Amino acid sequence: MSDKIDAKKIKKIAEELLKKIDPEAKIVAVSETDQTVAIGVKTDDAEALIGQNGETLQAIQHLLRVMARKACSGACFVDLDINDYRKKRKDYLKELAISSADDAALSKKEISLPPMNSYERRIIHMELAERRDVATESRGGDAERRVVVKPAG
Repeated sequence: MSDKIDAKKIKKIAEELLKKIDPEAKIVAVSETDQTVAIGVKTDDAEALIGQNGETLQAIQHLLRVMARKACSGACFVDLDINDYRKKRKDYLKELAISSADDAALSKKEISLPPMNSYERRIIHMELAERRDVATESRGGDAERRVVVKPAG
């Protein structure tokens, strides 16, 4: 059994699924690293495919992962991005992490960020992991789970 993923097969699965959701959506980029296939999509109706706070995008990506795993001979992952939403969101979260850390370090007070999903919280934690002047932790439960940035020590 090979661990090689078939990006062409996964792209075809993605095209078929997207055609059912938004016939105008077009796959504009497919790249492959390790066991992940990144798929970039462009559409005029991005709001319908992304949803509030990326929830619809997350659900479509989950469906694609399930479908792709059935088509793969080993573990495989799919990263779906629609109109560069994920890239822009990740850049925004990194900036938010840095400015919140700076504020927490200067004010010596905790900064509580808005509720985020686990993927977004991880971006914040990873961005600030090397900083010695602040620490991060997740607090709350379910949809209210958020990152708190606090002064170190």
